[in-house]
This record gives sequence, structure tokens and C-alpha cells, in this order.
Amino acid sequence: MSDSTVLRGVVHGKTIELDADTGLPDGQVVAITVQPLGVQVQRLPPGEGIRRSAGGWADDPEGLDDYLEWNRQLRKQGRRPIDP
Repeated sequence: MSDSTVLRGVVHGKTIELDADTGLPDGQVVAITVQPLGVQVQRLPPGEGIRRSAGGWADDPEGLDDYLEWNRQLRKQGRRPIDP
């Protein structure tokens, strides 16, 4: 192990469990800099992401269909026909 090595670990209260062996003898005094690596991403079951993003329509797919159709009809109003 060099003078400075970056290791990953998991905090358990006042103990940090490292993913790899440090190579240092037991009882060796060390200096520690703790930096969180970010939030661990939990994989969602298939379809769960889109269900969560549906908001209020998550439990009302027919209501969402009605809204989308209404929106499509509004977009068609006032449009000039496309020349061939």
C-alpha cells in the first residue's frame, strides 16, 4: 500500500467496513477522510418508473387517455391544412 490509497467502504455506526484489505497491520494508526459517494440507486421493478411519473393518473389510465385525446383535439384547432 502506498502512502495514500482510496478505498471504498460502508459506514456502520462508528465502524467503516472496507471493500478491500488495506495491507496495514492491525492497530495501525491512520488518518481518514470520509466522503460520501452518492445515493445508491435502487432498481425499480419493470413499469414502476413510468407508473410513478404518471402522478395523479397512475391509478386512472382512462382519465389520462381522455386528457391526451382532449389535448390532441385542442392542438388541431386553428391549424391550416398542410398543402400536398
